[in-house]
Amino acid sequence: MLLQIEPQSDEPIYLQLRNQIVQALVRGELKEGDALPSVRRLAVDLGINLHTVNKAYQLLESQGYLHIYGRRGARITAPLAPTGDYVDQLASDLKKLYIEAQSHGVDRRMFEQTVKAMLAKEAENAH
Repeated sequence: MLLQIEPQSDEPIYLQLRNQIVQALVRGELKEGDALPSVRRLAVDLGINLHTVNKAYQLLESQGYLHIYGRRGARITAPLAPTGDYVDQLASDLKKLYIEAQSHGVDRRMFEQTVKAMLAKEAENAH
């Protein structure tokens, strides 16, 4: 798994880390039980503050993606099952994105086409 940080991005570095680790899980690059580098090691490797890595790991743990074992490091947990609460949150997030898109002149058809194209691209990348 190769993590790449874009310091000039509008997305905070801890979220870049979180999102790339989740993407690695989805692509199968990380599996249950896999160890992640220690907070200190990853911070040194990426040239970022260790508190930034710690924030990303804490977020991933709170979301159920990994378990932190103190100085023994962090390991990926079992794959998550979609709960009703998660599906409700997903619908809420999609609604917010749709409203945001509408404010930029994107109609329903264009929004649906964009989502379908993104899903198709992700399916291609998964193979």
